[in-house]
Amino acid sequence: MTTSRRDFLRAAALVGATAVAAPAVPASAGQAGAAPGGPGADTTFTPADKTGFGTARSASPVWFTLQDGRLSEVYHPDLSTPASRETQIVVTDGESFVERVSDVEHRTELPDADVPAYRQTARGTGWTLTTRYVTDPDADSVLVDVEFRSRRPLRVYLLHDPALGGDGTADRAFPQAGALVASNGSTASALLARGGFTESTVGYAGVNDGWTQLVAGRGRLAQRYATAGPGNVVQLGRLRLDGTSRTRELVALGFGANGDAAVRAARGSLARGFGSAASAYAAGWREYLRGLPAAPEGADRRIYATSVVALACSEDKRNPGAFIASPSMPWAFGFDRAVAPEYGSYHLVWPRDLYQIATGMLAAGDRAAAERALDYLLRIQQADGHWPQNTKVSGEPFWTSIQLDETAAPMLLAWLLGRDDPATVDSLVRGGDFLLSYAEDGYPSPYTEQERWEEQSGYSPSTIASVIAGLVCLADLMRRTGRDPARFLDAADRWRAAVDGWTVTSTGPYAPRPYFVRLTKDGDPNAGTTYNLGNNNPDPADQRAVVDAGFLELVRLGIRSPEDPVVLNSLAVVDERISTVTPSGRHWHRYSGDGYGEQADGGPWNVNRPELLRTYGRLWPIFAGERGEYELLAGDRDAAAGRLRDMAACAGETGLLPEQVWDRNPPYPAVRPGTSTASATPLAWTHAQYVRLAWSVARGRPVEYPDVVGEQYLG
Repeated sequence: MTTSRRDFLRAAALVGATAVAAPAVPASAGQAGAAPGGPGADTTFTPADKTGFGTARSASPVWFTLQDGRLSEVYHPDLSTPASRETQIVVTDGESFVERVSDVEHRTELPDADVPAYRQTARGTGWTLTTRYVTDPDADSVLVDVEFRSRRPLRVYLLHDPALGGDGTADRAFPQAGALVASNGSTASALLARGGFTESTVGYAGVNDGWTQLVAGRGRLAQRYATAGPGNVVQLGRLRLDGTSRTRELVALGFGANGDAAVRAARGSLARGFGSAASAYAAGWREYLRGLPAAPEGADRRIYATSVVALACSEDKRNPGAFIASPSMPWAFGFDRAVAPEYGSYHLVWPRDLYQIATGMLAAGDRAAAERALDYLLRIQQADGHWPQNTKVSGEPFWTSIQLDETAAPMLLAWLLGRDDPATVDSLVRGGDFLLSYAEDGYPSPYTEQERWEEQSGYSPSTIASVIAGLVCLADLMRRTGRDPARFLDAADRWRAAVDGWTVTSTGPYAPRPYFVRLTKDGDPNAGTTYNLGNNNPDPADQRAVVDAGFLELVRLGIRSPEDPVVLNSLAVVDERISTVTPSGRHWHRYSGDGYGEQADGGPWNVNRPELLRTYGRLWPIFAGERGEYELLAGDRDAAAGRLRDMAACAGETGLLPEQVWDRNPPYPAVRPGTSTASATPLAWTHAQYVRLAWSVARGRPVEYPDVVGEQYLG
């Protein structure tokens, strides 16, 4: 991380603090009662470029993430609910320097790709730190093994920012049974160190929290408060480490319905010890992977294993089949309540992403996970037959726009799984009837309120492809159960015949031959209709001048031939207009003029800010995977294998795959094109696409290809 980026991230998000009192000394000893100055600054979350994501294979509902050298968000009691913002080490000599781990040289390592147990190392002013992380398979807690060494005795603090309930603005902090406890009334956390804490304080973020005090006091606390809240409380506790005579410590962050339960969880994990918990943690993951086929030939063994594990980690434990998109809140979604009044962002379930994840798990050999995903989709279907834009893992809808491809996705998944039982088919028929009857802005289906990038209404080739293929798959499932699918096949045939008329332009600026556009607002691709792309694009764009590679869904789902002349023309256009060759291979933007990404100087994406003139969407590795699947259908297996290598080359230091990578204009000289931006990492869709392409290359054809659609339209 370069200095300029680090400085920006400090400004974009406040950092919290942690405290626990030593068991031998009451937590209130030497403390001045309740902290003044509440409620403190608004809660912000850490950036989305995670370097670690882990949980036990057991039922323990705790997940951890790592970012910028520290423990970042921990999720509990489910994967839609962050319970803390960060936990990290602060080191000071009490007079000349105060350093957080996130401010110094650091790195994160994954020693074994089969086990999401990470090691972080950091080096500061005369000191080194090594931390290891696992969750306790038998308790609701995260264990942190700490080794600290220095040239002279130093002071070591643990800084913790709770964000219980996914909010963090109504927490209370107080000492209880030798622990620093935080509670929002419905859930609680408890921070404990095996050796206890020699001093501690709690306070309000940005007002009098421990980190703020240490910086102001050049490494010393001016005040020690015992309680704080309600508000954005932060906690700080000094560990019994000095780097010379005392160099090892074990820390537990426990959770529960109340303080008593949280303390019990933390204390039980400390008693168990890091070695025992880590062994059980690793054994659970190795047992899971032994039940799956080994990585296919041609795949990067490390990236493949990391991908399967990341997908498995993404499933909620209280709501089987609910796989989230990413354990992160990119850019403004994590710090601007004008954009996200209720922080949710990527730790939600999208039917579209869930289809991608389920087909990735199915390719990896975990059919049971794909079955659970379909069961979850059937559970969250809405009363009128459509599937919601996204949901919390509980199934509660979060954003509520209509995206027709998401209503088609369960049909495609059910066909791949061969699910033709009456209850499943009944649900899918209701979805099919919704697709046939849907109308938006005065246009009939398959005009959609939002296409797959959730930003525009219109006639979208990728959406139309999903809907056609979904209806054909539904029709096949209906035939198996003796039902008449004629109305669905008739609609699919009509829409296949009409898709060029809605989405192929012969008057566009990019080629003299016809090519697919991203979408049309009016079903007339030769009209110069304009629309605003959003995402801080200041000027409207001619719909004929906005292209994407979404038309490849028509090939990948069996509706058009890979040799179709318009498909070939369109490939040439998108390669010229929206692709970039990087050291990680050729990658593609979502569409012309995409603004969903960082500012030119690397600042975070945001919207509706008068001072924010332009943001820039970067390259998405998933498109290399989609292109590889197309190339397999076109008979070029070597090219598809190259795309698999390109995807692997985008992985970060621990093998996690991102949403976006830098193009040829990164904001910092030290940033290499083709490496991860601060977008969502890990993105489950990217990992699913990698796993799927790996098996597709090995077998010579896309593993999720719906043969029944190809038979219907290509023979």
